[in-house]
Amino acid sequence: MDYEKLGIMFDPPHPGEIIKEEYLEPLGITITEAALKLGVTRKALSELVNGKSGISPKMAVKLSKAFNTSPQMWLNMQSQYDLWHELQTYQPDDVEVMHKAG
Repeated sequence: MDYEKLGIMFDPPHPGEIIKEEYLEPLGITITEAALKLGVTRKALSELVNGKSGISPKMAVKLSKAFNTSPQMWLNMQSQYDLWHELQTYQPDDVEVMHKAG
């Protein structure tokens, strides 16, 4: 599969890894503190940071406000991660190419 042609980063990191390494650790903020500031449960943020859950549109908005980024950035990261992992296992053999009738 030509990932570059598809515009997909090769094996992109889970967005939770970015949150942890690029935001929480440099700011010296714990998951518990960040969860309080984001208005989410510690469990929800912990699952995200540890790659056990993904970023929802609502969480993307919260993260964008907290870290002065855009919601699109977070959703794009999640989409890239999800798509790359799906392409590792799924082969659409049951899908037929559709052509214009005529």
